[in-house]
Amino acid sequence: MDSELFGVVLEYINFVFFVFTLILFVLFSLMAYFSTRNSLHYRNKNSFTDISKIMASPLAPTITIIAPAYNEGLTIVENIRSLLSLQYVNYDVMVVNDGSKDDTLQKLIDSYDLVKINMEMDPDWKSKPVRGIYKSKNRAFEKLTVVDKMNGGKSDALNTGVALSTSKYVGCIDVDCLLQPDALLHVVKSFFQRSKKRVIAVGGVIRVANSCIIQGGQLEEIRLPSNWLARFQLLEYTRSFILGRMAWGRIDSLLIISGAFGFFEREIALAVGGYDTDTVGEDMEIVFKMRRYMHDRREPYTIEYIPDPLCWTEVPEDLKILVNQRDRWARGNLETLFKHKDMLFNSKYGRLGLLSYPYWFFYEWLSPLLEFFGFFTIILFAYLGILNWEFFFMITLAIFLFSIMISFYAILWDVYSYNQYRKTKDILILMGLAILEPFIFHPIVVYAAVRGNYKKLFKIKSGWGSQVRKGFAKAS
Repeated sequence: MDSELFGVVLEYINFVFFVFTLILFVLFSLMAYFSTRNSLHYRNKNSFTDISKIMASPLAPTITIIAPAYNEGLTIVENIRSLLSLQYVNYDVMVVNDGSKDDTLQKLIDSYDLVKINMEMDPDWKSKPVRGIYKSKNRAFEKLTVVDKMNGGKSDALNTGVALSTSKYVGCIDVDCLLQPDALLHVVKSFFQRSKKRVIAVGGVIRVANSCIIQGGQLEEIRLPSNWLARFQLLEYTRSFILGRMAWGRIDSLLIISGAFGFFEREIALAVGGYDTDTVGEDMEIVFKMRRYMHDRREPYTIEYIPDPLCWTEVPEDLKILVNQRDRWARGNLETLFKHKDMLFNSKYGRLGLLSYPYWFFYEWLSPLLEFFGFFTIILFAYLGILNWEFFFMITLAIFLFSIMISFYAILWDVYSYNQYRKTKDILILMGLAILEPFIFHPIVVYAAVRGNYKKLFKIKSGWGSQVRKGFAKAS
């Protein structure tokens, strides 16, 4: 009887794994379909639009780009030069020096002729004390404001910028990012292209700038990263942004805007209290809050997503830094899901509660844990001699081939859509990485996710960690 019961349990486990795998296959196939539809719709719609007219319009809305900086002395001057050269009329750049311990502030003062000024700030707005606010004596840099404050973390620095800004929209970006000159034109167009829904936020694709050639704060030549870890991340970003977030944007269910490139209606951001300072996943958290706020008010709204390659950033090339980054992402994911757990399968929030939240819960949070413990379960079953080897090999092969197919599709669709990497050699390298990824890079990501969840669940204190910048290559 015991052996029969044990056999039933094993069959049940096999059935659960089979159903879980089948659901993922269907889900990712649908995501590929919706992302393709969205990309084609975006291209067709924008082929008739002249965004240069936005730049010259006196009605162009004001935008403040907020860039938190902590120990960014290596690249700060180059990156700010890039932000100051964008093709738009009514914008300004606010760099928030979050208590840097290096020469970040001094480099800004020296390079842009900064002097301290008086500037009022809402005394009721909670953030770490501001030590000084600086503007340039040079009219060429009149768009630049530098805020020097006590260290409080990225969320606190962004909140300081939101509170000091007077613009209609705020763009929250990483200071190490390079924006394309026409980036703001695309953003503004996205805010105003809807007539029946209020656009409360705009996000976009993040591209990998490692090994690219930068000159005068501008991207001169796109190159495939020379570092193998950065190459795997490029593949991952391509799949995640081109397929994943484009698909969620298509059905108006996007729950995250990357902290490296996100623009928000300032009024709504203020209404929800800005960024939470008690989470390391502030980019996801603020989107949740803004969406809930609009749902509770029953006001038609949407979040737009831009697939154009407008933002380029440096990704970790060191394994330890990468693991710390993914550890932090996992903790932020769990924090946000827990805070908004009442949304799970809650029809009040429509597709967000019935589709988006369950996806983030079961795939983004639960899936790495199942993979991790499933690996040791397989070893245990093999040791006990009860592993169904035929079923194991069949389902493993199916998952492997399907993952390669999705990665190949993302790579080829990106080539067709934007053709960033034009050398045949580069495309073949990316396709080769797609084959190797399940064996080399994916286990690292799973380990980091499990570590992050472990830290959060057992309340092990861990902060943001650090990202060591190498700086972008410059044209000779």
